[in-house]
Amino acid sequence: MEFSWTSDQLAFRASVIDFARDQLGHDVVAADAANDHFSRDTWQKCAAVGLTGFTLPDEYGGQGADARTTMLAMEALGYGCRDNGLIFSINAHLWSAAMPILRFGTEAQKDQYLPGLASGELIGVQAMTEPDTGSDAFSLRTEAKLTDDGYKLSGSKTYITNAPVADVFVVFASTNPKLGAMGLSAFLVERDTPGLTVGKPFTKMGLRTSPMSELFFDDCLVDAERMLGKPGNGMAIFNHSIDWERACILASVIGTMDRQIETAIEYAKQREQFGKPIGDFQAVSHRIVDMKVRADAGRMLLYRAGWEKDKAGGGVVPLHSAMAKLFISEAFVQSSLDLLQVHGGYGYMTESDIERDVRDAVASRIYSGTSDIQRNIIASALGL
Repeated sequence: MEFSWTSDQLAFRASVIDFARDQLGHDVVAADAANDHFSRDTWQKCAAVGLTGFTLPDEYGGQGADARTTMLAMEALGYGCRDNGLIFSINAHLWSAAMPILRFGTEAQKDQYLPGLASGELIGVQAMTEPDTGSDAFSLRTEAKLTDDGYKLSGSKTYITNAPVADVFVVFASTNPKLGAMGLSAFLVERDTPGLTVGKPFTKMGLRTSPMSELFFDDCLVDAERMLGKPGNGMAIFNHSIDWERACILASVIGTMDRQIETAIEYAKQREQFGKPIGDFQAVSHRIVDMKVRADAGRMLLYRAGWEKDKAGGGVVPLHSAMAKLFISEAFVQSSLDLLQVHGGYGYMTESDIERDVRDAVASRIYSGTSDIQRNIIASALGL
């Protein structure tokens, strides 16, 4: 495995950190309190430096980055930007909308949507989860019935990231219920399509700057040309998308954990109790040491997943993606709690902006497949 970086990659990493520190996250405390705050202007700033189309080819306005380079950029974004919700929305846009269209879309579909997704003009989202299907992702009740005019979609989706602000949805529905998971198909549905209703934004525990809502389809008519891939390709499309998501979505968390470590060290050196800095107490220093070990171990699992993904030509590498996702999400929760513990009562106050990381981190054990689902994937790969 080759984990070294070129000078160009390191220069880009530095530029992302500088951009994020200068342009992003300065209003995150107020935005978090507002719950459904989302700024198109901020999104456009991210698009201007290539973050909303980083993995897309040059011909569509992207930078054609491989998995490892993308991970490095996302890691830099997490280090420089304190707004975990914004970063989560960018990840959802890339992995659940842009990449499936790139991999499975027709030339006409790619020409229609990818330039806008890369430029930030369009925001994408995937609509898979339903009220009665969570971890059992393929037991969908939303149906797409073929008519003379196209497909009529009926059903509902829930917990859809970016839904309140998205322009195009990758919607999964059953075109042949008798076939179960093999009867699922995917469709590209635009926001203004008659029969599609976007629900009100949810009030969430964390990631509040990443808007989320329900979707309702009431005989929503979609042209047959809007099908992504072929009938019955839905499971393959979702598996391709979720593997990218699991492999890359927590790259930014590695950067966030690095920043948490620096914050903890600085506070441990400045804060004094019993006549000396609290960092002199092993109860504090060992806690920070554990944070460091978790971050570096997670980084190695992340880079391994990226290396395997690039070696597979962007194909699915479920074992390595699941291991990275499982370990980093659990590490993020624990390190966020450790940072709060180091700061004591001050860390518990909203003004410290430390407790927000705890609230944001908890979601990482749920989205893109729960920690238990990741364990199931790993167990299956081990033949269990």
